[in-house]
Amino acid sequence: MIVAKEKRRENIAEYVMYMWHIEDLLRACKLDVDIVFEKVIKDYKADEEKTKEIKEWYTSLIHMMQSEGITESGHLALIKNTVNEINEIHLKLLNKADETVYKQLYLQAKPDIDFFSVKSNIRQGSDIELCFTAMYSYVLLKLSGKEISMPTIESINSFSKMLAVLSAKFKDWEEGRLDLN
Repeated sequence: MIVAKEKRRENIAEYVMYMWHIEDLLRACKLDVDIVFEKVIKDYKADEEKTKEIKEWYTSLIHMMQSEGITESGHLALIKNTVNEINEIHLKLLNKADETVYKQLYLQAKPDIDFFSVKSNIRQGSDIELCFTAMYSYVLLKLSGKEISMPTIESINSFSKMLAVLSAKFKDWEEGRLDLN
């Protein structure tokens, strides 16, 4: 909860990746808040009030996942909506004449995005959602100790650079420092 709020405020791409991780963590804990408490919450070493607040946050996520029917896979509607909002900013940036840096990063990443879509057999979703999926898959591969090819690492680096700039633009837009009209 504390980390999520910070990431949401500072870097929207990190927030999405973090929340996808939290969804998987909750699934690994069988969507049982008692297991989450034992494996996660008690390690925060927070005071009683903050611990209660953290437990309530995890409990509410569990309830949302159950009510949305994503207990086995999928993402919370609030995170999907965030990805869609990021994609809207992406599309607006592509239509802005003075956004040459972002457009160049996107054009560099686009062949890799298309390749990932074909290779992973993901035919629906935006290019931004595909980038997030690829990056999250990469993290999971690294954590499992799987060997990752240099072309895959290069693709992930191009996605990462693009999402970093997009995240900064998103923050500027949210804070009123970027006009996208």
